[in-house]
Amino acid sequence: MLLSITYHGPQARDLGYLLHKHPDRLQRFSLPFGRAHVFYPEVNETRCTATLLLEVDPVALSRRAEGRNPGLPLEPYVNDRPYAANSFLSVALGDVYGTALAGRSRERQDLAGTPLTLEAHLPALRARRGGEALVRALFEPLGYTVQTRRVPLEERFPEWGESPYLELRLSGTRRLCELLAHLYVLIPVLDDAKHYWVGADEVEKLLRRGAGWLEAHPERERIVSRYLRYRAGLTSAALEGLSNPEAPGEQAQAAEKQEDDLPAAPEAEDAGTARVSLHDERLDAVTELLLTSGARRVLDLGCGEGKLLRRLAARSEFQQIVGVDLSRQALAIAARRLERLSERSRSRVRLLHGSLTYNDRRLRGFDAAALVEVIEHLEPHRLGALEASVFGSARPRRVVVTTPNADYNVLFENHTPGHLRHADHRFEWTRAEFEGWASGVALRHGYRVAFLGLGPATETTGAITQAAVFDLEEKNL
Repeated sequence: MLLSITYHGPQARDLGYLLHKHPDRLQRFSLPFGRAHVFYPEVNETRCTATLLLEVDPVALSRRAEGRNPGLPLEPYVNDRPYAANSFLSVALGDVYGTALAGRSRERQDLAGTPLTLEAHLPALRARRGGEALVRALFEPLGYTVQTRRVPLEERFPEWGESPYLELRLSGTRRLCELLAHLYVLIPVLDDAKHYWVGADEVEKLLRRGAGWLEAHPERERIVSRYLRYRAGLTSAALEGLSNPEAPGEQAQAAEKQEDDLPAAPEAEDAGTARVSLHDERLDAVTELLLTSGARRVLDLGCGEGKLLRRLAARSEFQQIVGVDLSRQALAIAARRLERLSERSRSRVRLLHGSLTYNDRRLRGFDAAALVEVIEHLEPHRLGALEASVFGSARPRRVVVTTPNADYNVLFENHTPGHLRHADHRFEWTRAEFEGWASGVALRHGYRVAFLGLGPATETTGAITQAAVFDLEEKNL
């Protein structure tokens, strides 16, 4: 699966600064479903091309599809998912080009905000239920010149006829972040067969990536419906969010309230007892673990939209509360939520924009820290940087980490082996994997660690959520 982006213009090599990928190096990235490679087949002063090559593991795909199509026994092994542009490529764009997608560039921020002459090339794209007409309907209103070519089934044997795949070239003058956002949203819309479960978090993602262009798109209803896999409730929430640009996150929150948790397995629920939201149970447990440590100054690392922060602010025991997140939009939503608190409670909370993978002096000197459902959103190779930042540099006396328990996934009704609970997860660990990582962190940084399960549980799988509680050993205080 290939995507090439070409910049025509003066100092074209600066495309490397915008993508944060050096033109002189071949770079490789691990993904949950395979590997991505970035390389530059063409670099000169007036033209520069960056190519993203995505290798999707066909064996992993066959395991995920096991038993789904008994009438087509070879389909799990012979299909177009590793080759034609689809939602796997969209996820890879967010992972590999995430900084460019957000419109940021450390060295060339002025260029990141400038419309450039750009071209995008997809050698193979399947436009289900729409074909070339759908491709044009989606991209031409955005100002692109669209060129398509029907790909033969076999170049050497044209008599075999045409395939359902198109070669697509887009050209236009846009900011790079706009081009990436259009591809990020519209590739899975064209494919119309996302590889992952579509839940409430997809509404927020669509509103974020569609901001500034999707609101006025003539095909916005079709885009939203196909992106959200025709789920009526989520589609309505997203369309409402697009109609209310003053508070786009509020509609996503409404959808999140309806679909906050994955369904618990029947045997994990106590008949006759009202089911408490897993999300609430998790946050309540973390709050209690922070309280029992005697902490007065606490960090919520990866605070998102501030749900844990509001709980912490409601407890007078915490004198200083700091939330840290990389997403400015999430921090803005958190700030709005905190406005509903009393002035006294609000005065004890501070929000910081920052990355957890870089040492930050502002995070030192705190009693405790929480990372609630955070680590699984990082690429595995970035966990070492997070470890150094949190346990090496900040060094709070207690650290509480929660993450999904992959052992529990077999209890979900639609589970297939290797499938992750959410598209934004980069991995999900079994209990043994999580305990191995946490024990290593504790040993390297002078902590002791204890493990517990949160939420519904069975004897064979453990709990739906797993937690590690790190306490700094007295000799290291």
